[in-house]
Amino acid sequence: MATSTQQQVVDQTIAFVKTRLPPDPTGHDWWHTYRVWKNAIHIGAAEQVDMYVVQLAALLHDVADHKFHQGDDRLGAQVAAGWLAGLGVEETVVAHVSEIIAELSFKGAKVTSAIRTREGMVVQDADRLDALGAIGVARAFAYGGYKQRLLHDPDVPPVQHDSFEQYKASQGPTVNHFYEKLLLLKDRMNTATGQRMAERRHAILAEFLREFLAEWEGETAT
Repeated sequence: MATSTQQQVVDQTIAFVKTRLPPDPTGHDWWHTYRVWKNAIHIGAAEQVDMYVVQLAALLHDVADHKFHQGDDRLGAQVAAGWLAGLGVEETVVAHVSEIIAELSFKGAKVTSAIRTREGMVVQDADRLDALGAIGVARAFAYGGYKQRLLHDPDVPPVQHDSFEQYKASQGPTVNHFYEKLLLLKDRMNTATGQRMAERRHAILAEFLREFLAEWEGETAT
């Protein structure tokens, strides 16, 4: 259970993140953070980890997403560290939260995750869950539209990226993103709780894609 001081830090962080992430059409707004935070609370409680660190990392994980800041994947951790230090949060907690945020993102199909702690694994699972299921489908196409990507092009095959640089530079159609990331997430969950939660969401994602590809050819999936 968080102490009153810790709860105050969490509440102040919620208010801070809301100002940093106003509503937008890409699926990376406050409500994405809210869902990740709720996922993280659920997973973290079952996995018996430090919920103070988990909540702060989940709340701050997207305060400066590399996709919207010239590809700088270090900025988010720096912004989070500055915010928490300004609140007088213990240095060990600041360092832990910053480390989680710096290593959280999916970095390519052939890139191994660097998440080191149980708390980081919980937050990564919580973030990845929001890329699955019905919301995952909606977010994929919302972001694809924002980046002016095609829905699908059968002549452009998916790529299993070897590095984060290749992954960040990808401009493929949105359906390729299903094969390059989304369908891979279920088997890359870190925690038993996250794995269980991912099963149903993965099935929804896979069923959508099966129907989409059938309709693309003027058919209906059976």
